[in-house]
Amino acid sequence: MIDFLIIGGGIGGISAAARLSSLGTVCVLEAETGLGYHASGRSAAMFEENYGSPSTCALSRASAAYFKTGGYLRERGLMLIGKDGDENDFDAACKDLVMHPLPLEEAFQKIPILNPATVRMAAFHDDALDLDADRLLQDFARTAKRNGADILTDHRVTAIKRTETGWSVTANQTVFNAKLLFDAAGPWADMIAELAGIAPLGVTPLRRSMARIPAPGGHDITDWPMLMGPREDWYAKPDAGKLLISPSEEDPQSPHDAWADDLVLAEGIARYQDHVTETVTRLETSWAGLRTFAPDRNLALGPSAQDSGFFWIAAQGGYGFQTAPAASQLIADIVSGAPSRIDATTQSALDPKRFF
Repeated sequence: MIDFLIIGGGIGGISAAARLSSLGTVCVLEAETGLGYHASGRSAAMFEENYGSPSTCALSRASAAYFKTGGYLRERGLMLIGKDGDENDFDAACKDLVMHPLPLEEAFQKIPILNPATVRMAAFHDDALDLDADRLLQDFARTAKRNGADILTDHRVTAIKRTETGWSVTANQTVFNAKLLFDAAGPWADMIAELAGIAPLGVTPLRRSMARIPAPGGHDITDWPMLMGPREDWYAKPDAGKLLISPSEEDPQSPHDAWADDLVLAEGIARYQDHVTETVTRLETSWAGLRTFAPDRNLALGPSAQDSGFFWIAAQGGYGFQTAPAASQLIADIVSGAPSRIDATTQSALDPKRFF
């Protein structure tokens, strides 16, 4: 009998496994051949504690010390730029992200390919940081394994039954019995819930596409900040000497192994090109991930309203990495009955019972 059975090997499931592994026996079932295969492995992970809903920002702030102590962060910075006619959207974005105005001369010094004929305003935020997502995922996995957890890849769940003592879960024709069940299945979270006889939350997977291009103009872009438009309909971010460009789309999808939409990607690249002097002539690669949101765009963390033995770790909405330390600790605190550092208002916003 396993104490804690977690379905899903993305950052939500693996961080919870690490926290719960000090409280009892843990088993993680991941359907794919590796951890972080879907959204977690396709993230342009940044740590920006002012990004997201109030509850997301609260989790991010509560995670900051963990990241800083562990050395997971690197200075990057976020630059917001706009054109004529963008004034209202630009001001609103600056307020939401707590950004300060940046003189255009300084903006052009930081990113020399900005087009002076189109870029009319700029703002900057120093505390937007690169987050080493892969190391964070692997470190959580190592912690869980060190504490005796089993992390099984290529184990797709096909059946779930409630028993008198907990749950019976079938994956790869093997039956796993557990006291508590945790649904960290990302875009498939509602489907796993329905297999378990639990009412779904109504989560929606939204596709986000990404392209990698060579460094524009042969520049050394290592220390360039992330660039974003005021309507968040594109962004560009340096990555290992290359530039990532995303149209920042949120197109509803059914759960699947996502791929980039070429037309949507081209539209996002065109919006980026409106602000720079260098033309994109070649894509090195492109991909997409599914960012899964609850109807109110808050994460869902905690037991089901229907069955206290079923826990949601769902609807991370692209914020999974930057909230993982605090989100996973909240799950462990709920399970153990320990007091949480997360305030009551935030816990209420995250509680899956809010939908029922």
